[in-house]
Amino acid sequence: MAEVLVEFSEPVGGGDGRTYIARACGTESAAGTWLGWIEFIGDDGTVIASSRETTQPNRQDTVYWATGLTPVYLEGALERTLKPLVRPVARPPVPPFTDGPAPDSTPEPARVESILDPFSVYRKGEALLRTQLGALSAWHLVNIINDYQLSQEPPAVLSALTQPALAELIVAAVRARAEELAQR
Repeated sequence: MAEVLVEFSEPVGGGDGRTYIARACGTESAAGTWLGWIEFIGDDGTVIASSRETTQPNRQDTVYWATGLTPVYLEGALERTLKPLVRPVARPPVPPFTDGPAPDSTPEPARVESILDPFSVYRKGEALLRTQLGALSAWHLVNIINDYQLSQEPPAVLSALTQPALAELIVAAVRARAEELAQR
């Protein structure tokens, strides 16, 4: 059963121009804890109650809470009671328009162009081709091999080779094609 725990002697002014006497009230909940709220008795006799202001483990702690309420707290509680927050009603969720996510898309790998045309350089001399290939990193050499189709090996296999082995592969493939063209 609800009971008045503390009645405050100082009136509290409301934003509505009236004054109120505040009373801290409490009751035991079904769960065994105590709920505390504040009743405001207007100068015209109307009574309004705040929503729950506290939940305490027992009556003694609820009384302790009530005795610690300050005039400033009571003014705030009266303001909250006179102008309660209105929570918007949540719309029911709309079911999804699709039955699942879009399929994963894998972007096309970026086309990497060779940094050098091995056939053009070879026509100026095999030594020059070897020198220029020696200045390039292994991944550049793999790109040259792939762009000019100098090997049937997949890029993963080529990437495992050393830079000198890749350079030698390019020189040998370019030399073989140049000899093949010379015989025609």
